[in-house]
Amino acid sequence: MPRPVLLIHGGAGDISDSRIAGKFAGIKQALRSAWGLLSPDNGSGGGSALDAVEAAVRSMELDENFNAGYGSCLNTNGQVEMEASLMEGRDLRAGCITLLQDVMHPITVARRLMEKQRHTFLGGAAAQELALATGSERLQPGALVTEGARFTLKEFQDQMTQGKDPFFARTELAEDKPVPKTDPSGETVGAVAMDASGQIVVGTSTGGITGKWPGRIGDTPILGSGTYADNCRGGVSTTGHGETLMRYNLAQRILAAMEYQGLSAQAAADKECREMTKRLGGTGGAIVVGHSGDLGISFTSRRMAWGYVQDGTIFYGIEGQVVHQEPFTVST
Repeated sequence: MPRPVLLIHGGAGDISDSRIAGKFAGIKQALRSAWGLLSPDNGSGGGSALDAVEAAVRSMELDENFNAGYGSCLNTNGQVEMEASLMEGRDLRAGCITLLQDVMHPITVARRLMEKQRHTFLGGAAAQELALATGSERLQPGALVTEGARFTLKEFQDQMTQGKDPFFARTELAEDKPVPKTDPSGETVGAVAMDASGQIVVGTSTGGITGKWPGRIGDTPILGSGTYADNCRGGVSTTGHGETLMRYNLAQRILAAMEYQGLSAQAAADKECREMTKRLGGTGGAIVVGHSGDLGISFTSRRMAWGYVQDGTIFYGIEGQVVHQEPFTVST
């Protein structure tokens, strides 16, 4: 029987020192809120990877330390446009949502679409209609906009006025310093889980990039770029500069390296993240769970927040090979 696994990320990018504590707190909270739905110690002999992934992503969508849900970046009109995807690896079912506004938890809307099984991808007004028709609350316009998001948009607009290249707009909020033009970065949240039945599920959610044009769609809702799950190979959730990730098709390349080159989850993630940045210049990262339960955590951005639970311990980190750990305690 496979050993349940839950691995999450809170985005890759030029994350400032001042935001590390909030990232760590949010990562640990998401793991605590979701692990009980997956753990074999939950009294049912093991729970659902689908429930665990949704719960972990929902937790981060509520946390302004992450660019997803509440805390999302703003487009040039000062609005939040969100996207998410969810995929399960047994039957390759998926739900992909984009251009969602004024509702909470895009990941849950993606799950509802996946479970309807009629379409895989909805955007704009159709995604909005699905959300409201299936239980999402219509929020007041601007309810998801934070002060950090407003600050970062103003900074972006100031940089554009100075003639700086908007292609490298950041997605991290309220940074201590500008993002170098040579380091395009991105920010997303995601989770990959495998339950005791061997089912692999991946979910990814984002608010996009600061100063994006209204209607811009990134890599997050695109299968093979931001999200992919296949019980025969593994599951991947990516994060980073969206235009780079979707052009490189990072999630599928990692899974292909595992399948056809015999690489471990870690080796495949390292190889393809490096190759992507070498070829296209943009940075990013990925979390990977192989079909045997091995983990991969890799990024070419300055930092990427990540965490997982193993043997009663939470392991988490944000840069290089530095790994923090602490005893796991159930969220209350």
